[in-house]
Amino acid sequence: MSSGYEDRTGFVIASFEFPLPRGQRKVPETSDMSTFGYGRHPNGYQSTHKTRWRASGKEAKAYPTIRIPTNHVNWGLPKQECHGEVNNGYDNLCLNILQGNGAAIVVNERDNDPYTAKGGSHYMPKSTAIREEYLTMKPTMEILENVKQNSARNKDEVFTRLYRYMLRPDLYYQAYQNLYANNGASTQGINEDTADGFSKAKIERIIKMLADETYTPHPARRTYIQKATGKMRPLGIPTFTDKLVQEVLRMILEAVYEPVFLDCSHGFRPNRSCHTALKSIKKGFNGIRWFVEGDIKGCFDNIDHSALVGIISSKIKDARLIKLIWKLLKAGYCEDWQYHMTYSGTPQGGICSPIFANIYLHELDKFVVNLAKNFDKPKEKKFTPEYQKIASKLEYIRKKLIVAEDREKSELLRRRETLRKELIKTPCKSQTDKKLKYVRYADDFLIGVNGNKEDCARIKRQLSEFIAGTLKMELSEEKTLITHSNEYARFLGYDVRVRRNGQIKHGGPGSRTKRTLNGMVELCVPFEDKIMPFLFDKKVICQTEDGRIKPERRKTLLRCTDLEIISAYNAELRGLCNYYSIASNFGKLNYFAYLMEYSCLKTLAGKHKSKISKIKAQYKDGRGGWGIPYETKQGRKRCYFAKYSDCKDAWNPTDQISNAVVRFAYTTTTLEKRLSAKVCELCGATDAEHYEIHHIRKVKDLQGKETWEQIMIAKRRKTLVVCESCHKLIHRKKFCKTE
Repeated sequence: MSSGYEDRTGFVIASFEFPLPRGQRKVPETSDMSTFGYGRHPNGYQSTHKTRWRASGKEAKAYPTIRIPTNHVNWGLPKQECHGEVNNGYDNLCLNILQGNGAAIVVNERDNDPYTAKGGSHYMPKSTAIREEYLTMKPTMEILENVKQNSARNKDEVFTRLYRYMLRPDLYYQAYQNLYANNGASTQGINEDTADGFSKAKIERIIKMLADETYTPHPARRTYIQKATGKMRPLGIPTFTDKLVQEVLRMILEAVYEPVFLDCSHGFRPNRSCHTALKSIKKGFNGIRWFVEGDIKGCFDNIDHSALVGIISSKIKDARLIKLIWKLLKAGYCEDWQYHMTYSGTPQGGICSPIFANIYLHELDKFVVNLAKNFDKPKEKKFTPEYQKIASKLEYIRKKLIVAEDREKSELLRRRETLRKELIKTPCKSQTDKKLKYVRYADDFLIGVNGNKEDCARIKRQLSEFIAGTLKMELSEEKTLITHSNEYARFLGYDVRVRRNGQIKHGGPGSRTKRTLNGMVELCVPFEDKIMPFLFDKKVICQTEDGRIKPERRKTLLRCTDLEIISAYNAELRGLCNYYSIASNFGKLNYFAYLMEYSCLKTLAGKHKSKISKIKAQYKDGRGGWGIPYETKQGRKRCYFAKYSDCKDAWNPTDQISNAVVRFAYTTTTLEKRLSAKVCELCGATDAEHYEIHHIRKVKDLQGKETWEQIMIAKRRKTLVVCESCHKLIHRKKFCKTE
């Protein structure tokens, strides 16, 4: 058993286990007891060790007495298990912590004196990062940033002692900040534990369970969501406490692995999205002749636990952290109130599942990159023999024109023009090279191959063998297709192909003409496969008996207000148009926007039992447009129907969410500061024992009838720091407006 050296937040920042045999000056590396050292005295005196004898079985052991400045220590240890005395000369507190007593030293305050912690067989240097972490309590996010930088500098670095960061309270405040805004934070798992009721005491309970390794995750609640194909996808919903622990673990793993992941991976990574994956294809797949569309069958459900833990253990040498990962993987799930064990896979819906999948599939990324190194082969010749032959003739004519005159010159000019037209139609670049390109998003990947179909078949076979042998999963045969680049390959909802276009345009240096589109990647909207099914599913359109498509009113929106109706259409329109903003045939969405607009008008007309013409006349703005007026504090405004063309921005897609609000708006009022203030934001009480977070799903759902609702509406917050009694009254719906 070991004791802990804690700060006032309860985080164990030093723990040493050493025996001290009689007469030995240096403390060995192994032990069955705890020793704490807090070195240099503020007045410059060095704390010393005394020797105290205690019989243990047949052998006697010596235990050191550690001197600690009294102005920095709260003495609250059990008297029967600890020995303490005050040395007036040094004004130090002398402690003797016996084996297995579970005592702790709690730091109340600090000064700028450069203490050095003493323990083990070494002294901690004054200027090291370790000293700063322990003695000045650097924010954990800064420490994780340093871990990330170390991982970036040395890709093969092995990390140890990461579990200690699971015991730092500031990470749990950050985890709550990351989770509470999500609508899923109010969704219950197998119990009533949600984001509502978060408090400092809850963090302390979690840290205590993690510190003594008694934490056991609850099984996830199993539910199902419908896929685009009509099949049902299983979804696991953990309890909010488990979500907090998983989020903290995710942040630690992300700091270690994010610099290690390759650039070809784009799924579930910061500052990466579907658009970054598609842009990398548009930039790097030029001239590709074959596509290999890859898909792993049931990827999340078939991840081998032993293989995953083995991969993580090669990078992280921390038994306690590995044990926690095992617990999360083996937590199981409940379906129809019946418990089921999990033997493989990570639950879809789990916070750690995406990074577990990326760590697992990183092995696939490395395999394909190594495969590309062995496959790639430079061109034997730059140009085709046919092109080179015509180019040589043109060069010969160019030299002859220098000295040619009259009739000979006219004939040479005629021949030159004929050869130039022929040169344009002749294939230029030789296809003797071999090249392999690879992009992955989650379990979907696309491989571009310069080679023949036999090369693609061999690559597919090698991938299947690696996935089956190393990853213990199966490559989906029906979804893993070999497609020529002249035809469309499907990736992330886009149709991808390589243009074969001999059209000559001005685009070269010095106003030279060239085949600007030949060999370029084209990303297209699959209008018939994606857009039209969406319109039919949403009941936006219907098909007449003669096969014509016409807009239709949506009966599900008839009871909504006019503003809610147009907002629903705008959200759906912008969502699809933003996603397909980098498509080459983006203009095709004009027809989609037309169908959405007139379906919206028909819905409004159906609500008011009117006609489209009357609705447009009623809501016209006098400038040729129409929109729904509404009142604000700043005056009367108008909500216009969205324009699809406003979403066209090939270089700055709008799926990238700005973090400006997070960086600037909440810097002075973080949840941690609000809880630490110990002031109830409802009744103003400052003497309560516990303060908790009252959390709601959406601010717009509040009606403003209760006082707490009015406060949250005024603050425009989903959270409210309240005392325990106020929180109980809120949930009993008995809190009345105070005078």
